[in-house]
Amino acid sequence: MVRALLFDLGNVIVAFDFARGYRALEPYARFPAAEISARIAETGLVHPFERGEIASRDFFERLSAALGLSLSYERFCEAWSAIFLPEPVLPEGLLAALHSRCRLVLVSNTNDIHFRMIERTYPHIGHFDAKVLSYQVGAMKPSEKMYAEAVRQAGCRPEECFYTDDVIEFVEAGRRYGLDAAQFTTPNELEAHLRRRGVVWS
Repeated sequence: MVRALLFDLGNVIVAFDFARGYRALEPYARFPAAEISARIAETGLVHPFERGEIASRDFFERLSAALGLSLSYERFCEAWSAIFLPEPVLPEGLLAALHSRCRLVLVSNTNDIHFRMIERTYPHIGHFDAKVLSYQVGAMKPSEKMYAEAVRQAGCRPEECFYTDDVIEFVEAGRRYGLDAAQFTTPNELEAHLRRRGVVWS
């Protein structure tokens, strides 16, 4: 029996497009948007930032130096968070209905800047009972540490958790940990997965 639902954030709850962020940074950078992705990758800063190993303002300062950015920290946060599309992937009503039936746990590789914006912008996040965030856990999916913390927050056994993520590597890692997991493709397919597992909602 499914007692808890574990959801990824990006492209499951909220859609994102990295190119939007590169375009938002371009007016303040020494490089065109087409080069910003590679320049950011060269810094090696993003994964440590998402594991909580670099503070947000330190990340801003170090990335600004690498990209030649000229903007305030507040404006940087806006541009850095421009990757998220305004329309969510899952309807808020679905999450609210599911929350009335099961414990909901968010499991996301993210960072402090992005998640602060997500909480301000998307009321969907308020339906989650617990949030397992990489920058707070100190690890990123597919690390077992993320799944262990998600199960702890779910308050039940791994096999009583249904987990969905758009990244198949993370789904497979969840299965190895003992979760009942399926790759997210569309809201309709997610609903079908849930109904097959006996999760019903009004």
